[in-house]
Amino acid sequence: MDCKKDKNLKECNCTASCGKKGICCDCVSYHRSHKQLPACFFPTDAEATYDRSYDYFVKLVQQGRV
Repeated sequence: MDCKKDKNLKECNCTASCGKKGICCDCVSYHRSHKQLPACFFPTDAEATYDRSYDYFVKLVQQGRV
């Protein structure tokens, strides 16, 4: 399977600087191992908090923001 890094980067709202940006399979795997979701699951302002927790995501869903 070919990674579509260039295409992924156009949709990626992550502001962290890491080697996984645009490489979704690595990003998802990393965050999953830390019981988190990647930045792309969050609205831009929520992403800026760097809180990637499941609980924060649920809170945003309950608020109708996701």
